[in-house]
Amino acid sequence: MDAAVSIKTRRLSPTAMLPKYAHTGAWGDLAADLYASADVTLAPGQTLAVSTGIALELPSEYGALVEDRSGLAIRGITTLAGVIDPGYRGELRVVLTNLGTAAVEITAGDRIAQLRLVRRIEATFEEVEELEDAPRGVGGFGSTGV
Repeated sequence: MDAAVSIKTRRLSPTAMLPKYAHTGAWGDLAADLYASADVTLAPGQTLAVSTGIALELPSEYGALVEDRSGLAIRGITTLAGVIDPGYRGELRVVLTNLGTAAVEITAGDRIAQLRLVRRIEATFEEVEELEDAPRGVGGFGSTGV
């Protein structure tokens, strides 16, 4: 197992909570919980950038993705934007949308999303005339029958 990565985290608000894994160790969580630092109400169909009150200093070889929490997703609350580049030092805000039919109250300290660290790989994109055949071929979105 790789050594733990240390992420410097700055608290920008007295109500901010640092990201935290609910389960750690060999069978721990893939992503750390992110918490709201202010109370908000998401009306049906509304999209808001919800403050976490923290800023991160990601190492140059890492980035992060903001992912849905299943408990909120089942209630119609989903994240939209969610890529955090290693050079970004501003407040981490979570873009939430209410796809449900009822307003949803978010209170400071509520878990609103998950933060998944990813290794940054910089690729080059080479233009070619043709791509090698593969079993899936040109089957598009949903082509696996799911």
